Amino acid sequence: MFNERVINILQESFFKILIPGITHTIPLTLVSFAIGLFLAIVVALVQVSNVRILNPIVKFYVWVIRGTPLLVQIFIIFFGLPSAGIVLDSVPAAIIAFSLNVGAYASETLRAAILSVPLGQIEAGYSIGMNYFQVLRRIILPQAFKMSVPPLFNSFIGLVKDTSLAANITVTEMFMVTQRIAAKTFEPLALYCEVAVIYLIFCTVLSKVQHMAEKSLKLEQG
Repeated sequence: MFNERVINILQESFFKILIPGITHTIPLTLVSFAIGLFLAIVVALVQVSNVRILNPIVKFYVWVIRGTPLLVQIFIIFFGLPSAGIVLDSVPAAIIAFSLNVGAYASETLRAAILSVPLGQIEAGYSIGMNYFQVLRRIILPQAFKMSVPPLFNSFIGLVKDTSLAANITVTEMFMVTQRIAAKTFEPLALYCEVAVIYLIFCTVLSKVQHMAEKSLKLEQG
């Protein structure tokens, strides 16, 4: 399988795949995750605060996003919305889809973390004169975020891999570039293995960062 021709193709294509990964895949992941995390915080706070008007809306949103495939969501936004007169370029469409997806899943992570904060600490905050927002900012959210670090990091790493789905709507991230090279060279197996290794490198680095962050949090708690 790995004859001289294939090795030469892999060598020539490595940086052609890696560079879009750095310039497109990683920025797409960071922007989508940042927006999704902000959305998740809002959704989680609406749920735990039991805001009557908004609570049914955010529950419906979480239910729909968690119950449908991400690829279908991407297709609805990019190919479906033009039927309703809303036309989006491929990158904004991908960011919206990924952000909505992250927001739904991360909101459940944050909601569970918020609800796990001991009630006694919350009552202690009220007893010294704090209002609801002060208790939320000084007691609840700091602890909830610390508890959420591992699952949120897992979501971030998962999003790095999920960005490959954006190739289906012509976003020029590294999987799309790999598909184009494979179509020209007729060596799909070798090239898809190569892009898999690059994804693995990215995710391994992020996993190391996750372990460092968790270790830092444990030292702070200790």
